[in-house]
Amino acid sequence: MLEFWQRVAECNPNHQNKVLTALDPELSGEKALFSNGRLIWESHKDGFFSVHQKEISALTGCGLRLVDGKQVFCDFLSGEKMLVVCGAGHVSIPVIQMGKILGYCVTVLEDRPVFADNARRTGADRVICKPFEQGLREISGGKDTFFIILTRGHRYDQTCLEIIAAKEHAYIGMIGSRSRTARVKEALIEKGVDPGTLERVYTPIGLDIGAETPEEIAVAIMAEIVQVKNKTGRKGGYPREILQAVLEPSRALTEKILATIVSRKGSAPREVGTKMLIYRDGTTVGTIGGGCLEADVRQAALRLLSRANSKSCLYHADLTGKDAETEGMVCGGVIDVLLEAL
Repeated sequence: MLEFWQRVAECNPNHQNKVLTALDPELSGEKALFSNGRLIWESHKDGFFSVHQKEISALTGCGLRLVDGKQVFCDFLSGEKMLVVCGAGHVSIPVIQMGKILGYCVTVLEDRPVFADNARRTGADRVICKPFEQGLREISGGKDTFFIILTRGHRYDQTCLEIIAAKEHAYIGMIGSRSRTARVKEALIEKGVDPGTLERVYTPIGLDIGAETPEEIAVAIMAEIVQVKNKTGRKGGYPREILQAVLEPSRALTEKILATIVSRKGSAPREVGTKMLIYRDGTTVGTIGGGCLEADVRQAALRLLSRANSKSCLYHADLTGKDAETEGMVCGGVIDVLLEAL
């Protein structure tokens, strides 16, 4: 299965990538990887997934589906969430901090060395200390890239927005008053930038929560980005930390279980497609919600590891009722978790 993980890691994040995992007893645990409707890898020796490519290509949404009457879990792979912050001033610092807390890979562009150093100390994954037009040439953009323009002046805003508008993106937000941002947009329209793209730029940036301090403005910005992200439906997939753990040579042969939420009803804490890696020693990578639920899933995973020739199983968790409340499972809801031995 190492080849499967390598193929997933190599997938173009801007393609429509999906993984099919068979849950039917006859095919339990068999997998296939599709990219833009084309089968690029499957584990089933008799080609179950290749035979049903047309039916699989029509599948939409992350969740349990039927293929030729057999139950499979369809997992659409979103790319790593990228946050690109133009400017490293006083508002950018809490934006960087919150971006990291929320799991984004944060890149900061800043042409002033002192401010660039502040971004590095704050924890940005990457800091490009160059003029904005040069730095943005190093950013490819994509369906999971969120651009935030927080520069120190409208001429820098204009430079950034002109370049970013031509890149693929999930979100563009620009700080500034309505009059300032309107002037920037008007100037760019005169230069030939697509008016439709400029119309979709979030200005003034952030949700309207009456924010005043840099920290409050950062909350408003990141809340808006979370809102936009969750409306796109690009959920599921394999987080970078899990991919890295599975492909890490030093632990490649270590016994472990991949836990994936495959169905969810009610107010369960995490969405379908959420994943966690569990090692035999009880250590984990990622989370499926924490608390007693996660502890129970971890124990179920360890039981699966102790059973010879058992590759996968479904763990059912009911977070409703008195027993769940007694155990502190206050979210409610019902979930099914697929446990797979790797």
